[in-house]
This record gives sequence, structure tokens and C-alpha cells, in this order.
Amino acid sequence: MSMIQVPYADFGKMHDPLRPALDAAWKRVMDREWFIAGEEDRAFEEAFAAWLGVKACVGVGNGLDALRLILMALDIGPGDEVLVPANTFIASALAVSYVGARPVLVDPDPETALITPAEAAKHITPRTKAVMVVQLYGRVADMDGFEALARDRNLILMEDAAQAHGATWRGRKAGTFGTAAGFSFYPGKNLGALGDAGAVVTDDPALARKVRALGNYGAYEKYHHELAGVNSRLDELQAALLTVKLAHLDAWMAERRRIAAVYEAEIRNGKIRLLRPDEGNGYHVFPVFCGERDALNRTLAEAGIHCQIHYPVPVHLQRAYADLGYHPGDFPAAEALAETELSLPLYPGMTEAQIAHVVDTLNRF
Repeated sequence: MSMIQVPYADFGKMHDPLRPALDAAWKRVMDREWFIAGEEDRAFEEAFAAWLGVKACVGVGNGLDALRLILMALDIGPGDEVLVPANTFIASALAVSYVGARPVLVDPDPETALITPAEAAKHITPRTKAVMVVQLYGRVADMDGFEALARDRNLILMEDAAQAHGATWRGRKAGTFGTAAGFSFYPGKNLGALGDAGAVVTDDPALARKVRALGNYGAYEKYHHELAGVNSRLDELQAALLTVKLAHLDAWMAERRRIAAVYEAEIRNGKIRLLRPDEGNGYHVFPVFCGERDALNRTLAEAGIHCQIHYPVPVHLQRAYADLGYHPGDFPAAEALAETELSLPLYPGMTEAQIAHVVDTLNRF
């Protein structure tokens, strides 16, 4: 009998049933011959804003640009500091660097992998202008606490919701807290394009208008550049494809949560740690933590189970950020997560046999 194979992700399980609609979207864009900032972009922006429950959505080129454009629109720049988790993907910190501000790192809670308001408060200085809360793995931080912190300390609150499509905090969707949020539609996200794409969402129409201008070379009107902007726009083809996929996102989220519930109930191995349960989890990534991570990864690979590691080098130990002056040991929780994290396969279309194979292999390790 052949070994059960479990890829880390299988896009075909999502895309194959949608091929007629995806092909029709492609044809519609080709026939219209309008490829940037057109009807498809507007339709997706309206649909995604409505799905989240926000007033405005601006499509941009990718998730990093979404964060950078928010910071630009808020006039955050040289001399300013922005609090960022130490265990995030580097894009969160890069967005701060790109506007000339300084990312100030915060160690996460090891039980949730998210930063807390109490820990963030320790890093506030007179130069702190904003807190960027990263909703890592599809988990949502204590947003009530962060809203209170931002209000009490006169800080801007923004979300990096690149991994949190469909995740919630007390029934409210990630991306709807604070001043604005950045989303990524990188193909592997819960809502993924077929290429790079992103969006800024906000309840502030004036901020959305400024973000749109900044992403369009700083122009509110063609050839009239009031701002020193950049080129970052969601193209029509990706917008059309995302609109098709958005209609299925709730069903895909339900399946992700069903699979995750099996993992949480049935993974029982003293060598393997799971994060604290979170009922609002969007399960973009299902991480487990093991002191013998590399051996566990090899064992799973030999069993035909393909995993990933998110993120083996925390921000403060990246060569790109040596100038921040941090050292090994400065963020012990982030370092421990980086050294032990392993992401399990979790995607719509996984079979019961595949799920059971993952659980059984983990429990036998």
C-alpha cells in the first residue's frame, strides 16, 4: 500500500471547482482591455469592505505596501517609533523602515505568539507614534486592551492582518480595529490571489483617499502629483480572481476550523506543544512547537507529510536589522518560538485519511 501523501497546501482543492468562474473572470478582464484601477478593482474593494464591515478598502500591490502606505498616509517618518512584534515576518518591520521610522520590537506571549498590551506598554517612549499589532498565524491579539492603550497613550493603532482573513476578536473581524489595517492576498493566504496583491482597509474615508493617491504616484488626479507617492495598485486581473474566491471564503474558513479542531483535540504528545486555544482563530497557519523540531520535521517528511517553518530567524537577529542594536537573548520568547515552531498542513480539501495520518505521526514521535 502506498504511503499517504500530505502536501503543505493543495491549491487545486480550492481552485478546481472554481475554474469556470475564474476563467470567466480572466476573459472579462481580457475582453475589457482595462488592466489597472478599473471596474474589477472597485468591485472587489466594495465586496471586501462589506465582508469585513468597514467603510473603505483600497487595493494595493502587496501586503508590505499596504502597511507602508498606511504609515505614509499617517505622516509617520524619521524620528518616529512604531512598536512591532519581534516574532513577525520581516515585512512588518520593513514597512516602518521604508518610511524612515524605527521599528521597536516587542516580545510576544509564548502561549499565544502574540504581543500583549502590557508588554507593548513597556516599550513606549516620547517618540512612539504607533502600535502595529500583527495578527500572527490567524490569531487575534487582545484588541480591547490595545484600543485602550492607544487611547490612553495617544498612539495610532494599526493592524497587520496579512494572516488574519476571517479571524475574529470577540465576534469582530480582524482588520476592523484601530485606524487602518493592511491585508496581503499572497497566494497562500486564506484569501489568496494568483500572484501578489494586498489591500488597506479603514473606516476613515479621507485616509483611504490619501492611501489611494499615495499608491498612484501621489496623484489624486492624473498628472497632478500632490504627494511624493509610489506605484502600488491592485491590478484588474487579481481583483477579478479575488472577487470570485471571496464568495467561498466563509466556507473555506469553516473547513479550516473543522480540521484545526481535530488537531487540537487529538494531538497528544508530551514533546509537542500547541498554542492556547482561541475561538476566533482564522487558522492561516497551524503551528506546533517542539524542542526536537528538526527531528520531528524529518519524521513527518519521511511519512509523506510536508510542513513549513515560520519564522526560523526573528527580526532582531536578521542581518538587515543589525543596526537596531539588539542582541541574542533580548527577546527570549520570540527566539524560543523561532527555534521550535513547525507549521502543519491545513487547507480546504484535506481528506480524513490525511488528517488522521498527520495526527498519528505526531503522536508516535
